[in-house]
Amino acid sequence: MGAEQLDIESPAVLRRYLAAAGLLVDGEPVTLTVLPGGVSGRTVLVEWPDDRGRVFKQALSKLRVAVDWFSDPARVHREALGLRHLARLAPPGSVPAVVFEDAREHVLGMEAVPRPHDNWKSLLLAGRLAAEHVRQFGRWLGTVHRRSWSERAELAPAFDDRSFFESLRVEPYYQYTATRVPAAAAFLDELVATTRARRLALVHGDYSPKNVLVHAGQLVVLDYEVIHWGDPAFDLGFGLTHLLSKAHHVRDRRAAFGRAASQFFRVYVEALGDVPWVGDLEPHAVRHALGCLLARACGRSPLEYLDAAGRERQRDAVLALIPRPPARVDDLAGEWLALLETTCP
Repeated sequence: MGAEQLDIESPAVLRRYLAAAGLLVDGEPVTLTVLPGGVSGRTVLVEWPDDRGRVFKQALSKLRVAVDWFSDPARVHREALGLRHLARLAPPGSVPAVVFEDAREHVLGMEAVPRPHDNWKSLLLAGRLAAEHVRQFGRWLGTVHRRSWSERAELAPAFDDRSFFESLRVEPYYQYTATRVPAAAAFLDELVATTRARRLALVHGDYSPKNVLVHAGQLVVLDYEVIHWGDPAFDLGFGLTHLLSKAHHVRDRRAAFGRAASQFFRVYVEALGDVPWVGDLEPHAVRHALGCLLARACGRSPLEYLDAAGRERQRDAVLALIPRPPARVDDLAGEWLALLETTCP
């Protein structure tokens, strides 16, 4: 049975599958909950009466978006590899443990984050922006980039394959967007070339608040399908994009989100320490932020909380900045907020 035939979102199918794998006793009382929000696969939470919880992910070859977008479902095994290494690289308690992997059906099982927890994206969209969460967001990324650099002899070969990054980020975010926004094509083409040449750290590749749960005050980071050895500035720009897009959307917290973007970068640099490539990192991160801000308005996966007018404003704001991109994150945040105040007060 292939990944497209096995549908773990079907309760009866999942029960039979888990029983056959020895993970569930036939007739054992469990609660199955399909988790929303993912476009790249199926995700189901399985909970036992004794408070045990496991999350099972099944990667799909055709992603759930409006335009055609394909990727090899074997990427779920890259996620498993990433989780196993991050168990020692990331701050304690911030990464779920792998409990099951099926290479044939492309299914990954991991420990569930205990209840109660909140999705950080949901908190941010509600305007619940906590400085400590932003600090943890920066500290986690800086710690992983620093520690992975120190173990580059082992990690660079293990994560050298960047095909998933190409199919899930470079093409849908930068190359496709360049075809939709010709005025930004030269900027995006240069960004792609630079990104491909910079191989410096273990890169999450989807470092977004939607992939972060908050439990007992601690951030737990999820979703590693795009993890690879590459350009750390991409993670920074990706994270900045979500804070600055929410500055656009959550108008009454706009200034706070601008400050959060600066704080995120500042804490990241503190956690990163004195790696030899820190000196030229910031302008690269700013360019990635601009590229991702444009992609989330005009690419294959636009932000669902921006309406058509919001996507147009975001596009125009990026186009105003890319002729002379700011060199510093503080300047990017300041100029971004100033543009928003002009077009969307």
